[in-house]
Amino acid sequence: MRSIDLSTVTWRKSRYSNPDGGQCIEVSDDLPALVPVRDSKHPHGPALLFHAAAWSSFATAAKSGTLPGT
Repeated sequence: MRSIDLSTVTWRKSRYSNPDGGQCIEVSDDLPALVPVRDSKHPHGPALLFHAAAWSSFATAAKSGTLPGT
């Protein structure tokens, strides 16, 4: 597996994040085919990488409340 350098991407929190920064994730829109996701409390920790289509499906289901088990 090749390594992907995330040191120059711009991270953003969801506008639904609470102001004190607890339990938030950050994502980056800088990579067209991938969506890196990290824990905002640990910005220098690991990031998960999702294919853009998979992340889009997840975000759509989360917004609509149709995630399995919800």
